[in-house]
Amino acid sequence: MKRRLLNFAGILFAAVANAQFAPPAGISGTTAIHKDSSVFVSWATGCTVNRGWQDISNTSAGLATIGDSSNALGMADGLSVVSLGDGGSATLTFDNPVTNGPGWDFAVFENSFLQTFLELAFVEVSSDGVNYFRFPSVSLTQDTVQVNSFGSVDATKINNLAGKYVALFGTPFDLDEMINIPGLDVMHITHIRVVDVVGSVDEMFATYDSQGHKVNDPWPTPFPSSGFDLDAVGVIHQSTTSIQEQSNFSNIQVFPNPLHHSGYLKYSLNKSSTVDLKIYSADGSMVFGEKSFQSGGVQTLSLNEMKLKKGVYIVVLSDDTSVSTHKFIVNE
Repeated sequence: MKRRLLNFAGILFAAVANAQFAPPAGISGTTAIHKDSSVFVSWATGCTVNRGWQDISNTSAGLATIGDSSNALGMADGLSVVSLGDGGSATLTFDNPVTNGPGWDFAVFENSFLQTFLELAFVEVSSDGVNYFRFPSVSLTQDTVQVNSFGSVDATKINNLAGKYVALFGTPFDLDEMINIPGLDVMHITHIRVVDVVGSVDEMFATYDSQGHKVNDPWPTPFPSSGFDLDAVGVIHQSTTSIQEQSNFSNIQVFPNPLHHSGYLKYSLNKSSTVDLKIYSADGSMVFGEKSFQSGGVQTLSLNEMKLKKGVYIVVLSDDTSVSTHKFIVNE
């Protein structure tokens, strides 16, 4: 056993010697952050999971089933997780918005049992719960030979992909990398989405990093615990005011709902401000946008001239301090 451990350490140090990115937890130069670190000021308090298949190439086994959304809430423990399955996702929310501060701003935890068994995921952020923007990720793992179900991935070839580190150590993300993206307020991140990487090198199922490389990780994993196993999301920098306390909008409604060819959007503005009003279709396309100064009180907007097609829509109201959303349906 001692010789085996020494050999394993030798592999790690050899990897560090040729590192392109930060090495595994416990090795000098790592960016891994332990769950008990004092840098964490809060943890995710809400989660919605969209399960993926146990094996996207053979869907007969069904979806991943281990855990549920509650297992992604609170502090990481390395034990209670929700498995996302191939291409599955989890969207996390927080009592206070995550904000861009000095250095790392949040970290995502997986439950890997080995420094080299890395199940990876893309990470996306949103400041309105509608539009999500993905961190620029890099996978320099070779993409011609499939990493098998229990194969190895070198952490030094991975950047901006959750799951880079062993259980109890979070992969950190810096919102500085997302500055100046239209539609994203890095000082007011309300949602973080974790999307399982389908680690296949088969072009039928492959997913790609921001440089166009196939992301190769252990695959297939045709088990109930398939895919990325989300343990927690820890917040390092957050707004000092809760989302609920910030809201400048109230009593948002579309009537009638569902509506047909005519209807109205009505809401109350608690104080005068410049309001940015956008309406998005279910596929994320903006179908209406208007920015104007509005006095406080009840506001009404006619939807009659928008000629909205049948489907689901989301209204996003925002100003300098608040973001509020409301869903409505159009029936033809």
